Amino acid sequence: MKRRKFLKKNFLGLAGVSLFTGLYTWQVEPFWLEFVNKKMPIKNLPNDLVGKSLMQISDVHVGNRFDYQYIIDSFKKAQKLNPDFVVYTGDYVSYENEEQFGQLDKVLQYTVKGKIGTVGVLGNHDYGENWKEQNVADKISDQLSKAGVTVLKNHQEEISGLNFIGLDDYWGLNFNPEKVMSQYKSDKANVLLCHNPDVCDLDVWNNYEGWILAGHTHGGQCKAPFLTPPMLPVKNKKYSSGEIDLGDGRTLYINRALGHLWQVRFNVRPEITLFKLEQA
Repeated sequence: MKRRKFLKKNFLGLAGVSLFTGLYTWQVEPFWLEFVNKKMPIKNLPNDLVGKSLMQISDVHVGNRFDYQYIIDSFKKAQKLNPDFVVYTGDYVSYENEEQFGQLDKVLQYTVKGKIGTVGVLGNHDYGENWKEQNVADKISDQLSKAGVTVLKNHQEEISGLNFIGLDDYWGLNFNPEKVMSQYKSDKANVLLCHNPDVCDLDVWNNYEGWILAGHTHGGQCKAPFLTPPMLPVKNKKYSSGEIDLGDGRTLYINRALGHLWQVRFNVRPEITLFKLEQA
């Protein structure tokens, strides 16, 4: 009888823990946004940009897989921080059909924009099914432009002394980093945007030194403490999340994503990153 009671208590305890963990990973952490603050030292940064803020938002994934009112609420919170620059690093939708265009328009009414400038790049999901639908990418690019986001497609844009280099998506139809990296000038204050951090391992960089801001991985969305996430959509599994010194003058930062492919997160909270600019 004692053994039965012991087993019953343990079973009920395990069931309770499992239920709590399931509810937490489904209903709590996916919407528990974290604003991550980082310093961003940049070579050749103009004096008047020292102390300015640069906000990174990545992987919004507007669609039917979770209530995107959460994205609108997050944008409203981000607007209150009044950033000087805002960059978006791809995957604005989880595309299934043209319904996502209307959903994205609703969200873009609350676009977080920088006081000085707002730029972005496309991600693989912005190219539709199997990343092969150019019309989807064109439509999303047009929506972003109308919302005040300058979309960089293998080209660069200098704004008030800060030069943004944008690579089109690695898995998309128009990936051509050589087009813009051949024009790289080391005497500018450069920040590079890409969606997929696997790009860092390609021989396309033309001796680039500086920051690379990426997304795509979502940090794996679920990970056991102190362990690598079991599922990462990259070849190089060290590209999970956070700041990574690539050892050659490049510093990679991988944002954990604001949205989700599926509404589940554990030990990988959604993120908006706020960098403070300083001279390197």
